[in-house]
Amino acid sequence: MVAIELAVVLLFIYLGARIGGIGIGLAGGAGVIALSLVLGVPTSQAYIPVDVILIIMSVITAIAAMQVAGGMDWLVQIAEDFLRKHPERITFYAPIVTFLMTLMAGTGHTAFSTLPVIAEVAKGQGVRPSRPLSIAVVASQIAITASPISAAVVAFAAMLAPMGVDYLTLLAVCIPTTFIACMVGAFVANFMGSELKDDPVYQERLAQGLIKLSDAKERNILPTAKTATYIFLGAIAFVVCYAAAISGSIGLIEDPALGRNEAIMTVMLAAAAAITLVTKIDASKIPSAATFRSGMTACVCVLGVAWLGSTFVNAHVDGIKELAGALLEDYPWMLAMVLFFASMLLYSQGATTVALMPAALAIGVAPLTAVASFAAVSALFVLPTYPTLLAAVEMDDTGSTRIGNYVFNHPFFIPGVTTIATAVALGFAFGGLLIG
Repeated sequence: MVAIELAVVLLFIYLGARIGGIGIGLAGGAGVIALSLVLGVPTSQAYIPVDVILIIMSVITAIAAMQVAGGMDWLVQIAEDFLRKHPERITFYAPIVTFLMTLMAGTGHTAFSTLPVIAEVAKGQGVRPSRPLSIAVVASQIAITASPISAAVVAFAAMLAPMGVDYLTLLAVCIPTTFIACMVGAFVANFMGSELKDDPVYQERLAQGLIKLSDAKERNILPTAKTATYIFLGAIAFVVCYAAAISGSIGLIEDPALGRNEAIMTVMLAAAAAITLVTKIDASKIPSAATFRSGMTACVCVLGVAWLGSTFVNAHVDGIKELAGALLEDYPWMLAMVLFFASMLLYSQGATTVALMPAALAIGVAPLTAVASFAAVSALFVLPTYPTLLAAVEMDDTGSTRIGNYVFNHPFFIPGVTTIATAVALGFAFGGLLIG
């Protein structure tokens, strides 16, 4: 019976992946119906990661308010100016830009704005665009596991708290290890493929007049952009400082009236209100912002797939613990492999985290192993269908960022695997110093 139930879970995940986008959440809900009403597996509303969904909604609302006020355009302009000033180092500077933007915003979709700039700067410098584009996309994905306000980090921190690993310790491990891993990935990407001038596809497209160089475009930055951005960044700083103040390791505030998760929600909603009031933007435009739509899509995805996975895992947690507990104790790195392959299908760091990490911790996986393996939930680049990956392919008119005939032979694969493997290895090494 367990095999049938697992097959149902995998079937609906597959169907969701086929639908794409919000489909993984829709199929997850249908899968819960199949498990509960057809196969008799007990389920509960308690299996829904409500805090994660509410945090996504709150953070995305603040980001969308900042976007409406022009803050995102201003940040992209800063990133573009930085990249154009240092074109010769584009393969290393591009992932720094996408990493930092994702770190601040809690969503990798911020990379959409910078990918055209990366492609143009690389092309103008004679650098094969697939090199900086590939690692820039990977960096925007793995930075989710280091962002103080991402759904994945907040959810994981809540799971680790009862095990003695607080929010700040998680960030202290994840931020440096993922950033260093991105630089290692950039080093590898810098040697990927032939030089642009030697690429036959590039030469063919050049001869056909399909390649154009465009100059830097001047964006119309709204006068409210800087104010909105400062309010948003101030809110992030307040959240991190408050989390430090109430943490067990620092303990400046004992028995706080407002918990960490509640603080993130309320501060982000307050930040959105402050942006709206101070900059006098039209609040009715916030729900139509691109970041708001993508955030609400993420909420549905997390709701469906996490509920589906939790329903199956909680029904068989003892059996899973008996089967996998000893194996993971002997080979802790295998958790990273499981998370890697799961995130390929779930297409969401947050969904992968809430679907699998509770099961891993329930069967006795050591906190260090879980933290070190966390970066592996970022393998969204493996299948060449993720939005930012496809955008990078479309924006490179040289043809160097292309998907091969065998699905996995694309320029994102090797830098991505290198980055995740390095982050996991560094996680074990660095995490061992901070986690007992």
